[in-house]
Amino acid sequence: MMTVDPEDIRVMEALVFAAEKPLQVSDMMKWFPHLREEAVLATLKSLRQDYEGRGVILHDNGGFWSFKTAPELGERLNMEVEVERKLSRAAMETLAIIAYHQPLTRAEIENIRGVATGRGTLDILIESGWVKPGRRRESPGRPLTWVTTSGFLSHFGLETITDMPGLDDLKSAGLLDRRPAVQTLPSSGELFDEGDED
Repeated sequence: MMTVDPEDIRVMEALVFAAEKPLQVSDMMKWFPHLREEAVLATLKSLRQDYEGRGVILHDNGGFWSFKTAPELGERLNMEVEVERKLSRAAMETLAIIAYHQPLTRAEIENIRGVATGRGTLDILIESGWVKPGRRRESPGRPLTWVTTSGFLSHFGLETITDMPGLDDLKSAGLLDRRPAVQTLPSSGELFDEGDED
């Protein structure tokens, strides 16, 4: 049996650990110029033996070597990570419209926004737990209405929907323009200089 230098094992461990991708023996040879390919392979096998029964193992996948979690521990280490996603502009607009005008139908949301509501927009708000279906309207077709949830109130730190900021609050916070949305045009006589008139 080939003897393996403990220092070579340490270098091999550091090399495989620091590698961005699994390494082949041919990739490792430049760090072990004093060894033949068989000796590098023996070093790998010795290192793999050192890791047997531990939480991390040295894995040979068709000649590509890397460290990985021991397979029997994978299920115990499985964890769910909550990923925060930013709402799209359409979803934010839709949420604001529902919050301020609820209960209202999809057609009413689209009428206020001035554009059709994308298929996934309401789905995103439902998945976030901020919007839910309300009662059906007693009108032709009995359209479904949309309302905010207690999750919406909790997320935004509101006790009731009436705690939402009003128009004056939004203006004073600088979130709305203080100017009127539509400015009046000057009268037709002021649009042209007198010299331009025929």
